[in-house]
Amino acid sequence: MIEVGDASEKILSAISALPSVRAPLAKSAGLVLSERVSAATTSPPWDNSSMDGYAVRSADIVLRKNAASDAPRLKVVATIAAGGFAPRPLGPGEAMRIMTGAPIPVGADSVVRIEDTDRGTDRVKINELRDLQKNIRRAGEDFSEGATLFDAGIEIGAPHLGVLASAGVREVSVHRRPRVGVISSGDELVELDDLTDQVKGLKIVSSNSWTLPALIRDAGAEAIDLGIASDDPASLREKLQMTEGCDLVITSAGVSVGDLDNARSVFAELGGELFFWKVRMRPGAPMAFGMLRGIPWLGFSGNPVSAMVSFEVFGRAVLRKMLGHVSLHRRALSVRLLEPVETAAPLTHFLRVIVTRGGDGVLEARLAGSQSSAVLSAMARANALLVVPAESRSNPAGSMLNALPLNDDLLMTDRFLTQ
Repeated sequence: MIEVGDASEKILSAISALPSVRAPLAKSAGLVLSERVSAATTSPPWDNSSMDGYAVRSADIVLRKNAASDAPRLKVVATIAAGGFAPRPLGPGEAMRIMTGAPIPVGADSVVRIEDTDRGTDRVKINELRDLQKNIRRAGEDFSEGATLFDAGIEIGAPHLGVLASAGVREVSVHRRPRVGVISSGDELVELDDLTDQVKGLKIVSSNSWTLPALIRDAGAEAIDLGIASDDPASLREKLQMTEGCDLVITSAGVSVGDLDNARSVFAELGGELFFWKVRMRPGAPMAFGMLRGIPWLGFSGNPVSAMVSFEVFGRAVLRKMLGHVSLHRRALSVRLLEPVETAAPLTHFLRVIVTRGGDGVLEARLAGSQSSAVLSAMARANALLVVPAESRSNPAGSMLNALPLNDDLLMTDRFLTQ
């Protein structure tokens, strides 16, 4: 057996980021930049108003305020809408009505918000002086033409799309999305569409055909379901020969030592290079890694929970590296056990748990249900995997261990926090 950390290191050392492609901005969300991106424009292109109000010269307001006891009044000479421009420069004693985003007229150095005026259309009364030399967004405040927007290695999200579009960037260089071939194995399996009254009780639906593609898509890759292979070596051989063009192959079942576990032998017949096939972990100890015609292969256990745990521990990091990410693993969280946890074997255990925040602010973990590798409902209830080291087989309530989040649940709350 190989240790979990050693297995992860061996797998990732054989994985590289996928080649760079040019992608239109509309299809780049979730991908990782492979090159630095520079701005093709300046944003904002001109000084513009950050308020609905009146563009004024602060000197006029100060002079008129000092010369009279009442509020300053200015002549309104134009209205500037967003998308329009001032007809001429702003003169002494004048104001121009201006909308948010509209260009500042030459000569103005302040925008007085509309609620600080009497909203006059011919002459405007300025009731408050708090906006002197304020409320103007300067040209190039966000970025200037030619400036670096983002370096390679940045994942493109919603704000990046907004910046890139504002900068006139129509396409970007990114690491292409991995294509992952998924094969389930077992004579007992059928597709959901093939579950008829005649086979109920004789066959089971291949849940791995649903969970693994969903996890692959969640990790940012493209899942290609190659169907179910029977326990006949010829069937699996046929499926593996369909993987040309894939960047990664994931199989479930057939990697243990049973008489019908054919994955390793078929893999070898096809010229595959096997690096290891057993990991000191539970669930998921039968797990293979190798290369087939230059394509990495991850062979997971057929047990539904085992396959999902193996993907979270190893597969997600593989896909993130292919996508060009540098941070490959979910960050472990320190949690306090709400109940004792015992393990039966000196293996690294990944237990399905529900993590919540206690009254003292510490994260707390309780088991999500049965820890059988065939009980998928406990995996569905869990929001984290409790990592129980091989040397920590007896852990009383109150012990502190690490947990790997399975989703964003731990970052969410049912209440709005104002502080």
